[in-house]
Amino acid sequence: MGFFTDTSVCIGCKACEVACKEWNGVPDDGFVFRATSYDNTGSLGASTWRHVAFIETPDSWLMASDVCKHCTHAACLDVCPTGALFRTEFDTVVVQADVCNGCGYCVPACPYGVIDRREDDGRAWKCTMCYDRQLGGLEPACAKACPTDSIQFGPLDELLERADARLADLHANGRTEARLYGEDPGDGVGGDGAFFLLMAEPEVYGLPPDPVVTTRDLPSMWGWAAVAALTMAGATAWTRFGGR
Repeated sequence: MGFFTDTSVCIGCKACEVACKEWNGVPDDGFVFRATSYDNTGSLGASTWRHVAFIETPDSWLMASDVCKHCTHAACLDVCPTGALFRTEFDTVVVQADVCNGCGYCVPACPYGVIDRREDDGRAWKCTMCYDRQLGGLEPACAKACPTDSIQFGPLDELLERADARLADLHANGRTEARLYGEDPGDGVGGDGAFFLLMAEPEVYGLPPDPVVTTRDLPSMWGWAAVAALTMAGATAWTRFGGR
């Protein structure tokens, strides 16, 4: 299961943010006026699991509801030492707050900068794609609340077909700047469970243009570390016993 977020029809109402907070009991963000257009939440974080960005361009406003990408190759899963992070039967990635020990390894591991820890308890939090609602046969709160169907929820293969058709329609109408982001299983994270239709380059939305799973090189790094350890052990043994 996954999300397809079509930013071309987002109106910036922030109903998704409110619905997410209400259903999941996510605390407020401090009600900080950031003086950056109409965006008071700023970015995704431990207390912002859905974030609607307002991006002012010379010609128009770009609005987009961002969320955890639920990566196919999720680095946060790779580095979690307690099993607090797990992949569900819906192929989404969830944090179990009661198992999290607050080590924070997952925070720098995320290539999108999504997962974060709360200052009051130190534990990591992020979007669960409303795992509890899915277990009850319901769609996530953000998708349920979206008045324009900018946020669409369902089986990934169906969403991908829908996204391709929407992209073709926009291109046929001269919106050649439209593009899909996170839908490619051949990208650096194996494709995302939450992907987007963007109306500008990813960098404009604060998204990395070529995300790569940060734990990609761990196997080779551990291999070289093992070789180095064995070499050191051999040198030490030769120093101690080689001359006898």
